[in-house]
Amino acid sequence: MSVTDFTPNIEGKVVALTGASSGIGEATAALLAGRGAKLVLGARRADRLEALAARIAQLGGDVAWVRTDVTRREDLSALVALARQRFGSLDVLINNAGIGSISPLDDLRVDEWEAMIDVNLRGVLYGLAAALPVFREQGFGHVVNTASTAAHRIVPNQSVYAATKTAVRVISEALRQEAGDHLRVTVITPGFTRTDFADDVTNPDVKAQIAEAKARFAMPPDAIARAIAFAIEQPADVDVGEIIVRPTAQG
Repeated sequence: MSVTDFTPNIEGKVVALTGASSGIGEATAALLAGRGAKLVLGARRADRLEALAARIAQLGGDVAWVRTDVTRREDLSALVALARQRFGSLDVLINNAGIGSISPLDDLRVDEWEAMIDVNLRGVLYGLAAALPVFREQGFGHVVNTASTAAHRIVPNQSVYAATKTAVRVISEALRQEAGDHLRVTVITPGFTRTDFADDVTNPDVKAQIAEAKARFAMPPDAIARAIAFAIEQPADVDVGEIIVRPTAQG
């Protein structure tokens, strides 16, 4: 197959997506629906999730949703089960849910550290625990994990957040090596993106810094959605390991 022979391969794929109610998740759901994917959406904010699913359905998309808290293993199991019940299989799991309660370590915001570990790391592991048996039974599947450029460049105030996202990259690479010929693993690594990321920040100085930087140079969530779609649409024997997408102005 040459480059000119390549045909995008998203239509009809069953995609389960966490963190779907806003930001990167919402943009990805809309893009994949427009390209013919069958979507199973999960997020904690059921009202926003229901509204997104309704918009997709009105445009002719095939979509199901269930309230999903990724810190609860049973919620991830329910998300994957819904995909199989509604569509008969699961092609792709996108572990996208994440929070970024960044602050200096001296703040000792231990509850926020624990929340980031629970959502950003345990949430990914719970997603894998739900999807891997299905992928092995089917003989195919694709895991897409959302990391962050914080896993590549460590800066002040992001130590715990960066640690969780580094762990996501490590787990993803280990899974890739264990995966065999029929399971694909992709890490999507966003830089500064216009999302509600700063809503989780409780340190007022850090929150103000994020808001100012976001106004100056953050990129739209659609940029990350396109990267996710690129990885998914590749032929079954092509595994896109990691895509880093950042604003040109990001240091």
